[in-house]
Amino acid sequence: MKLDRFIRMVLGIAILLLFVLGIAAILFVTESALNVWDRLLAGPRLLLYGYVGAMSALLLAAVWLVIRLLVRRRPQAAERRSRAPLTRAEIEARLRAADAAGIETAAPAAELAELSSRQQAGTVHLCFFGEISSGKSSLLRALVPGADVAISAVGGSTLDIRHFRWTNDAGVEVLLTDVPGTGGVAAGFDEAAMREARRAQVVIFVCDGDLTRAEKAALERLLALDKPTVLVLNKSDRYDAGEQAQLMQRLLEHLQDLGGEWSRDQVVAVSAGGAREVVERRADGSETLAQRQRPADVGVLVVAINRLLERERGELDARRDRAVFRLAAEQLAEAEARYREQRSQQIIRNSTRKAVVGALAAVSPGTDVLIQGYVGTTMTRALCRLYGAAPRDLDVEEFLSLSQSRAGRALPLSLAVAGNGLKAFPGLGTVAGGLVHAVAYGLLFDALGRSLVQTLKRHGELQPAQAADEFGDSIGEHIEAGVQQVARMALAERERQRRE
Repeated sequence: MKLDRFIRMVLGIAILLLFVLGIAAILFVTESALNVWDRLLAGPRLLLYGYVGAMSALLLAAVWLVIRLLVRRRPQAAERRSRAPLTRAEIEARLRAADAAGIETAAPAAELAELSSRQQAGTVHLCFFGEISSGKSSLLRALVPGADVAISAVGGSTLDIRHFRWTNDAGVEVLLTDVPGTGGVAAGFDEAAMREARRAQVVIFVCDGDLTRAEKAALERLLALDKPTVLVLNKSDRYDAGEQAQLMQRLLEHLQDLGGEWSRDQVVAVSAGGAREVVERRADGSETLAQRQRPADVGVLVVAINRLLERERGELDARRDRAVFRLAAEQLAEAEARYREQRSQQIIRNSTRKAVVGALAAVSPGTDVLIQGYVGTTMTRALCRLYGAAPRDLDVEEFLSLSQSRAGRALPLSLAVAGNGLKAFPGLGTVAGGLVHAVAYGLLFDALGRSLVQTLKRHGELQPAQAADEFGDSIGEHIEAGVQQVARMALAERERQRRE
């Protein structure tokens, strides 16, 4: 108890002394400031204004430096993601930049070229979308009997996408597009159908009963495209009046659940006709199966399409263009992601090789060189630039400093993995200690680069503490994954040094 009272007394005295010193400092600064101010007032005005200007400039410079040190700059990648590029000028600018960087841009460039072609033609594209066996092709042919194939699929596509010419009662030339049915086993058909739906001005979604889970998911994706859609219940002649009414009500409820803006004339029931089997009774009383043609009943669909074109004609092209621009932007983003993945691996390999070379030269490298050395800083900056991040110098230093302890704890593991990895190479004989250290050193560098790439993909910026934690959490996994590559790299470098 006496000791506790003594500590409290010491703390109280210290606080009192600090308070007295603070008051004294304030009085001293105040007195000095007033003396300077009085002298400035007594002197020439030019001196007063110059002094105030210089002090203001110093204050602004100090504030700017504090902001640069403490406030994290928003990464360029996040800025690009926040601005959804929905104009041709924006996407073409990105395409030029991507071309200059060596990124493959054939797919998005083809989308823009196809859009230009359709814009010049001035026709309206209606895409018939639906699952396999929903009767899309039969419905299309019933809508346009004897239609001829107008144009082939978009350049580069080998999937069965066909276009048919049709002119409605108002004289508007329409291209009806029959895309592959979704839900099949062939790879790529679903995405090909969705891409063609994005290129069209109007989507005709065809079903032949209550919506399945897959159909609801596809319809939800179509609604996100923000373009006019007609939901068609095909093969309606299979149902009586009561069943058909229940199905139509059910379809409307699905649309309400999905949150789309629909009018009742955008949900129609039709029959594409076709052959059906019937039982015929012969004169002798025997029965046989025969096929009879059912008449098509698509008039209500024609009316719905005409009304939609009249009501939305001014917005059809704009909505189509926005959807295609988004498609081209997504394709470009995928190409950029593939390029970053390939380029990041090159950067990591080059940096790892430099680390191995340095380790072989130093024989017994330390983990502090790994974190604070020139190679680590260069690799971190190069990967950040690749992913559009703009870290401050302090961020890079903090990340490498925090990663140092994680690398130190993982050094025994990397040495063990390096030794086992080198034993896998036949004819190597006794593994020298310097070679093991070089491989271990390279493994740590490789793991650091891999984990940093994952962090930049996930966050779009360098967050030092979080990136270092992720490096520590995944270092073992990355070391195991890179051992063969780094071991080959170290052996090749040692052989090269021997030849020299």
